[in-house]
Amino acid sequence: MRLVLASNNAKKLSELRALLGEGPGALPVELAAQGSLGIAEAEEPHFTFIENALAKARHAAAAAGGAAIADDSGVCVDALDGAPGVVSAHYAPLLPAPAPGLDREALRRLQDSANNALLLERLCGHPAPAERKAHFVCTLVAVRHARDPQPLVATGRWPGQILPAPQGDRGFGYDPLMFIPALHLTVAEMPAGLKNAHSHRALAARDMRALLQAVWAL
Repeated sequence: MRLVLASNNAKKLSELRALLGEGPGALPVELAAQGSLGIAEAEEPHFTFIENALAKARHAAAAAGGAAIADDSGVCVDALDGAPGVVSAHYAPLLPAPAPGLDREALRRLQDSANNALLLERLCGHPAPAERKAHFVCTLVAVRHARDPQPLVATGRWPGQILPAPQGDRGFGYDPLMFIPALHLTVAEMPAGLKNAHSHRALAARDMRALLQAVWAL
């Protein structure tokens, strides 16, 4: 079964392929990025992860004429009343504007760097570790078609704290700032296998796998 991922993030695609469609007990799905099918990214105007994920899944399903899955994820910081939240991916403006011609991944790296810098700036008045509690959130939504009345929904939350400076060079987004006390590492210091065993996306994917098997009989 082809399942269109409503994202063009290559690292997110790789993670979800490993979590849903590869290895022992893999689901019989072919996860395809929407960009490979010429599908544009959807608008994300909502205030919650679940609303944005549903909007993205429906958009991709309508354009592809079949099943789609969307991931809306981000970091929520307690001291910032849950910010960056749903705007995590575009938290900071890119100033100065990037040079023309940069590819998608290069732009994403610039955006990640700007987002991390702004988050650290907003937390400069909260130096104590207890004031820097945060959690990653991932909400996955799968639909059989754009008008599916029974979307499958799974959410994972991964608690940690925001460090005062980045550590590690793996992963993407806020991974270098998110320290996981239970593992004594930032997410960016974790090998892919360790991250995929514990992350917010892993937790959501585990529940989504169960739903796909039980409800869609995959």
